[in-house]
Amino acid sequence: MGSGFSHNRPKTPSPEPSLGNLPEGCVASVLVYLDPPEICRLSVLNRSFHGASSADFVWESKLPANYDALTRRVFDDFVPMELCKKELYTRLCRQNSFDGGTKKAWLDKSTGGVCLSISWRGLAITGIDDRRYWNHIPTEESRFGTVAYLQQIWWFEVDGEVEFPFPPGTYSLFFRLHLGRAARRFGRRVCNSEHVHGWDIKPVRFQLSTSDGEEAISQCLLEESGKWIHSHVGDFVVDNSGVPTKLKFSMTQIDCTHTKGGLCLDSVVIYPSEFRERLKLS
Repeated sequence: MGSGFSHNRPKTPSPEPSLGNLPEGCVASVLVYLDPPEICRLSVLNRSFHGASSADFVWESKLPANYDALTRRVFDDFVPMELCKKELYTRLCRQNSFDGGTKKAWLDKSTGGVCLSISWRGLAITGIDDRRYWNHIPTEESRFGTVAYLQQIWWFEVDGEVEFPFPPGTYSLFFRLHLGRAARRFGRRVCNSEHVHGWDIKPVRFQLSTSDGEEAISQCLLEESGKWIHSHVGDFVVDNSGVPTKLKFSMTQIDCTHTKGGLCLDSVVIYPSEFRERLKLS
């Protein structure tokens, strides 16, 4: 006779589902809603996330809407078609030089916002080739490696223009300036302000106009020496990314009753307007 007891073996518990079981397509559909730094952090979780984080449609959603026109402009008509969208995003986030090295464009790594910088060499500056007024100073504090330093002048005028395929959005234009001549001595940053004068007597006048008829005028005294400042010229709005935006801008102080000097002119920079608070902290 049997013992009356059944010898039931314990059932092996089913493995609990984990993130590694998620299909790459599902993961990629979620990553689309995250910022680029978050996507990169999640890419190291497992194979599914690593593969999903390289999906073209994920990174195409982070590129500017007109990235085709942008890459043609920045890469001088050479569009790297062999690059996947993640690689293209990475390359656009570098400070890419074009127009003979007088301009640099890049994407903000966190937001994908388009940024543009125009060197002083790409601007029309009164008296720039006369060493009685201006010197060209090499420095690590400029992304272009040099700045224009004004010793003294009566008529101060800087004009510039640019045509660029900005994607839709609101942008702010600034002059990047420094009162005093910065240098490094014994490993420390020092500033020579002996030539700084005339900027606190009459305000500097800034102007901006666009091909869409937008205009902005502002003025201010330059008083803060020893640090780089971003003098805000004005804002402009881009609605149509299919047509490059033409900008004209200027900075003048043409009151000839007094001289002015001791100013470093680095560049003109254009950022998405939401970056203005960030610039105040830089």
